[in-house]
Amino acid sequence: MNKWVLGGVGAFVLVVGLWMAGAYNKLVGLQESSNSAWAQVENVLQRRFDLIPNLVNTVKGYAKHERETFEEVTRLRSQWGAASSRSDKIKTAGELEGVLSRLMVVLERYPDLKANQNFLSLQDELAGTENRIAVERKRYNEVLRDYNVGVRRFPANLVAGMFGFQKNEAYFEADKEAKSAPKVEF
Repeated sequence: MNKWVLGGVGAFVLVVGLWMAGAYNKLVGLQESSNSAWAQVENVLQRRFDLIPNLVNTVKGYAKHERETFEEVTRLRSQWGAASSRSDKIKTAGELEGVLSRLMVVLERYPDLKANQNFLSLQDELAGTENRIAVERKRYNEVLRDYNVGVRRFPANLVAGMFGFQKNEAYFEADKEAKSAPKVEF
């Protein structure tokens, strides 16, 4: 009889040990998944940090180039009309030809170089980046929820308590300022 009791206790200990190992491994996997999901949130936030200023500066540069070129063309056209001497007209015409040739070279190299296209592109990139951030934040919150449920659910909570797994309260929540749309100003 001792043999059967000892065998039963041994089997029970083995089953409990295997269950504990399985619960521990599951909790480790859930914890690592939540860490990975947060790293991906940070990745897309870094993308925004790197991308948006470059896009804004690019659009500013194109818009500034077009604005300056067209303002210079307009100024030179007015100067031509106001020119009283032949030398003033020749000088203005030469300057105007230079501006127009620069404009043509730019337009030949970049036929789609239009400020409105660049602004539309910036809007698309902003929307795409913000959508990526929203998707990754949602994934992170879902994985974190799964981890927190795993840590709190009985009987895995016994293993979690023994090995120091704790509920993580770091869900991503929008800032109070997020209730109003951000403004991009040029």
